[in-house]
Formats: sequence, structure tokens, C-alpha cells
Amino acid sequence: MDAIAQFITPANLAAALLTLLPFLAAAFFPETAAARIRALPHAVKLLGPVLLCIPYSLVAVTAGSFHWQGCMLYAALPVCIAVLLWQAGELDGAARGNWRDFLVLITLGLSVDLRWFESAWPAHMAIFNKILLLDAGIYGFVFVRRLEGVGFDLRLRVSDLAAGLREAAFYTPIALVLGLSLGFLHPHRTWPGLAPIAGAWLFTFFFIAAPEELFFRGWLQNLLERRMGRMPALLLTAALFGLAHFNKRAAHFNWRYVVLAALAGLFYGRAWRQNRRVAASAVTHATVDALWSLWLQ
Repeated sequence: MDAIAQFITPANLAAALLTLLPFLAAAFFPETAAARIRALPHAVKLLGPVLLCIPYSLVAVTAGSFHWQGCMLYAALPVCIAVLLWQAGELDGAARGNWRDFLVLITLGLSVDLRWFESAWPAHMAIFNKILLLDAGIYGFVFVRRLEGVGFDLRLRVSDLAAGLREAAFYTPIALVLGLSLGFLHPHRTWPGLAPIAGAWLFTFFFIAAPEELFFRGWLQNLLERRMGRMPALLLTAALFGLAHFNKRAAHFNWRYVVLAALAGLFYGRAWRQNRRVAASAVTHATVDALWSLWLQ
């Protein structure tokens, strides 16, 4: 507990609140947030993401590891993303995918997956990096680009749970047979209790599944569908989702994880595209991850 307590400071709590605010506003108050941002003067709207440097500054100053390069990174990159996506919206009214859209997605995806910017953060605080980059993407795609069909609304509906749990039920036996035969999954019979199960599912839903599903399904699969059609977009997005796991839980290319993640991506993509709702695919994703982390690691 003492090790955790040292990170709970007023500055870090303020940084966490500021970091989560754009994510939660877009997820639970999308219409209100969009209307407020649309009402801003154009220059303010494009320069607004510069405020994402504040959480970094609060955390880094408190830890005594502040660097101007890190501050400028989180000030300039979100503004560049907003400007690029505004240009994409102006030049690609049909939203079939402009090169600027894919440049932003590549930049965000690689910077998170390869941990490009995590060294800017104090030890054990790099989680802020992922959420701040997600905030920059949300602001750009949802509020500036106003990309349609994303479905980033985490106010769960019965249809979200039905589609999400159905796809989890389809994928789970496939993952069990393949994962056990490959030696990737290792079952254990402990029963952690209802509270840890619910806690694991909720944490995974909000901080792992929803961000990843927004990126891969709400943005990437959504844009690819407009250019390639539903099935090619589903297959390509699932393959890229699998490849994004190449460096997880291994020092080298973890091909077993890539294969299982790519297969999972097919079912996550199916859940999303039923009603074009990130919440549905996040239910599938969180359920699969929770089962894996609690009983199959």
C-alpha cells in the first residue's frame, strides 16, 4: 500500500481527472460535448488540445522529472492531430478516408504500441501517455473531424450486451481449443470471488477494451469499410489488431498471441458492426480479457 500511496498526490489526482475528462465526456455526454466544442471559435477549437500538456506538467513537476521536450510533445502533437483531421474533414466530406486520417491512426497506433513517448514520464506513470493520446484522437476524430458511424457511446444498451456476449460466446471455445493446443493458455481453477470478477471486468472495459475498440473498430474499421467493403475491412482490421500484440508478454515476436488476438478481432469487429457501437465490441473484448486474466493466464 505504501508503494501505491506515494503516487496519490493532489497533483497526480488533478492530472488523472484532467486526463479522463475528454474520454468520459465523449463516452457519456457525446451530444453535449460536441455542441460545446462546435460553438467555439475556429482557432480556439483547433488550438484547444494544447491543454493536454497540463497533465504531463503536473505529474512530471511533482516527480521532479519535468522536461520541456515532453511538455512540447503533449502540447504540439494533439494540435497537429486536430489540424490534420480538420483538413481531412474539409477535403473528404464523404469520409471515405483521407491520407491524413490514416497518418493520424498510424502515429497514434505506433506511439502506443511501441511506447515511443513513455520515457518522458516518471516511473510507473506512463499509463497517462496512452490516455492522453486517446484524448487527442477523440478530440480530432469525434469533435473536429466529426467522423460518422464511430459509435463511441458507453451508455450500455441491452443490444450492446446481447451482441457483445454473443460474440464472446462464439469466440471463447475457439480460443480455448487453439490456446490450449498451442500452449499459450494455462487454466487454473481458483475462484476469485464476485467482487474481483466484477472489478476486473469493469476495469478492462473502461481502460483497455473501450480505448482499443474505439481505435480499431470505431476509427480504423469504420474508415476501411468505406473504401474496401465490410468483409475486407473486418479481416484487415482483425489482422492489424493481432499484429498490435506482437510484443505482448514476450521479448520477441509472440506469434501465438498474434494469432489469438487476430481471431478475437474478427469477433470484436462483428460485435461493433452489428449496430456500429463501440460499447458492444468493448463488452466482447472485456469479457474475453477478464476470462483470460482470471482463469487462463
